[in-house]
Amino acid sequence: MSHSWMPTSPCGDGCLTDGAPTVGLPRRIFRFTAAISVVFATLLIAPALLVIRGRSRERLVRRIFRAVLRAFGVRMSVVGGADFLAAPAGRGALVVNNHISWLDIIAINALRPMRALAKIEIASWPILGTLVRRGGSIFLDRNRLRALPDTMSELADSLRAGALVNVTPEGTTWCGLASGRFTTATFQAAIDGGVPVRPVALRYRLADGRETSQPAFIGPESLIASLRRVAALRGLVLEVHVCPEIAPGRAEDRRSLAALAEAAVHSALGTVRIPPQRRRRILVGRPAPSQPVAH
Repeated sequence: MSHSWMPTSPCGDGCLTDGAPTVGLPRRIFRFTAAISVVFATLLIAPALLVIRGRSRERLVRRIFRAVLRAFGVRMSVVGGADFLAAPAGRGALVVNNHISWLDIIAINALRPMRALAKIEIASWPILGTLVRRGGSIFLDRNRLRALPDTMSELADSLRAGALVNVTPEGTTWCGLASGRFTTATFQAAIDGGVPVRPVALRYRLADGRETSQPAFIGPESLIASLRRVAALRGLVLEVHVCPEIAPGRAEDRRSLAALAEAAVHSALGTVRIPPQRRRRILVGRPAPSQPVAH
């Protein structure tokens, strides 16, 4: 079941770039084995995560997510964000990013562990689902419109209480070569919670610098198919650009706040986004304003 308000993406198999180098079957099997081992290790140390607090817990969780990236042969390159990485725990913020792959949420938590607003289907996903559940995610059932206000209220309460919460406001994945508009509902939670918004821009490249859409999780493909494609890539680099935060009160409403965050992401990636133009009303019977004459 779906609703007309759900964001959709036109991206599909045709968006996948060609020419990406790959590894052999033994290396692919090794990568899956390594990723599964990380998940099992996480389950074993889960009781310790409930006891450890503060920076020690954050360092441990960050290592877990970085281990997943390494298992799949992904190298993460971080640009900016020194203030964000050094910020003390207990200062809430809405962390928003463009959405390309299931790797996105792993990268964000490898940067700094946090809760996530995730669609409820992710809870049952292999590997990622376990990590996301353990991270205390807030799950959104997109098929139940009536549940949306309660979910946004829970998000605002978490932010107000000092939590970092990751949200992908495009609402669905895109190929990375194209992107979607930032929806506004979650930005209202940041306003209600009185917390800043921290935009993060993600880009996937190959070792030779070419941008690639191979890691994208798009179209009707299964998660397993996407996992297999990522596990086969050689030299995948995930660029993470941490943008300056948008302070509370800088935007007058959630629509303006979403536009500021979206513009920050496109600026970091060097892409251009033309804002939507409002139609001008034409008043019948009133002469058009005179135009200046060039000399």
